[in-house]
Parts: sequence; C-alpha cells; structure tokens
Amino acid sequence: MSKILLSIHVLAAIVAVGPVTVAASMFPAVARRGDGAALRLLHRICVVYAALGLAVPVFGLATAVSLGVLGDAWLLASIALTVAAAALLGLVVLPRQRRFVRGAADVAAAGRLGMVTGVFNLLWAAVVVLMIVRPGSTTGV
Repeated sequence: MSKILLSIHVLAAIVAVGPVTVAASMFPAVARRGDGAALRLLHRICVVYAALGLAVPVFGLATAVSLGVLGDAWLLASIALTVAAAALLGLVVLPRQRRFVRGAADVAAAGRLGMVTGVFNLLWAAVVVLMIVRPGSTTGV
C-alpha cells in the first residue's frame, strides 16, 4: 500500500504543483506587458492547480504514516515548508494576481509579485530536496 500512496503523492506533486509554479512564475512578466487575457488564464491555472495540489500533502501524510516516518525531522521540516509555501500562495500570490486580473495593480507591483513567487518556488525546491535526500534514508542515495 505504501508504494501506491507514494506513487499517487509523487504524481499529484508533479501534476498539481508543477503547473502552479510555472504559471505563477510567468505571471509577473505577463503583468508587465499588460496582457489581460493571458493574466486571467495564468491566474485560473494557479487557482485550479492550487486546489488540486491539496492532494499532495494528503497523500504525503498517508504515505508517511504507512512508512512509519511521521515523526522524522526531515518530514517535519518538509511539512513546515509545505505549509509556508501554501500560505504564501493562498495569502499573498493569488490575491496579488487577482489585483492584476481586476486591473487594480501597477507595473511596480509585478516586481514584488515576482519576488514573492520566487520565494514560493524556492520553498517547493527545498521540499523536493528533502524528499529526495531524506536524512537517515535506507536507499543509499
């Protein structure tokens, strides 16, 4: 069962988190150009895939329980970083994108959004590294 849960967890991460990171990264450059149709599309991608991304921690926690690693430091750090990334997305990135979609933000705000989006992406990169390196792993990698 652990292999199935892990497979779903990894697939959900690739299919859901990947598009959010790419679309969110593209958004500030498109905002500078003022392409309203593209902004709406990128924002919609971020919103939809952020919702789908909720499956990632759900299956991640189920996998951790099945593997008996729920209390491991690397996993707790990953959970903290995931919560931080989700909070940044939900409380900062998406609302700022929404302002652009509504036409209520200026070009200078695009630079600040780009910085916040970069931090969001770095948090996910750190989670991926922790998931691969896993201190104490028995895989020998």
